[in-house]
Amino acid sequence: MKQTKRKQTWANLDTDKVYTLADAIDALRTYASKKFDESLEIAIRLGIDVTKADQNIRGMLTLPNGTGKTVRVAVFTANAQDEAKNAGADVVGGEDLIDRVANGEINFDRVIATPDMMPKMSKVARVLGPKGLMPNPKLGTVTNNVAEAVATAKAGQIEYRAEKKGIIHAGIGKMSFTTDKLVENAMALIDQLKKIKPASSKGQYILGIAVATTQGPGLKVEAK
Repeated sequence: MKQTKRKQTWANLDTDKVYTLADAIDALRTYASKKFDESLEIAIRLGIDVTKADQNIRGMLTLPNGTGKTVRVAVFTANAQDEAKNAGADVVGGEDLIDRVANGEINFDRVIATPDMMPKMSKVARVLGPKGLMPNPKLGTVTNNVAEAVATAKAGQIEYRAEKKGIIHAGIGKMSFTTDKLVENAMALIDQLKKIKPASSKGQYILGIAVATTQGPGLKVEAK
């Protein structure tokens, strides 16, 4: 019933129109929930073939205005536990933490590990992997510079990854952010994707863009 009422409130929203990014955000703002601070999600469809290794796009990006979310960071390390705690890590441990995770204790959103822990992390790869939490050197989450990694994760870093149809999904802020800040975050991601365009990707690269709130409809955005 509540969902039906929400859909009725969207009746005046033109979901076939192609908006500028700022206009789309402003249009969605009118219909955003008043009960909680919804996130703004962006979907970017790329002209890539993710079955090709060099087109399987994945990386990390620190948004200029953060995400508005509180990120709980876990650090797996044997020798840098004090450094991790001082940097603001929420969960810190070595093999003891691996055992706890193996037993189903997952109370964090991001995982960082020092290189010496990686052979032991195989014990929880099947637990963390499907959740997208397994540390990866290419993403900067396997590092000896624990303090910097924790600070970056806390500062509003997001992970982006192309799905089967070449679509990148990411949360780029909260609807309580100003439109300018949300646009800046979105453009930071779009610019990053342009920078890492695979050389083997031919033709149009950015095929489509859409934005939506957590519980709202999606609006098409100009893909210029």
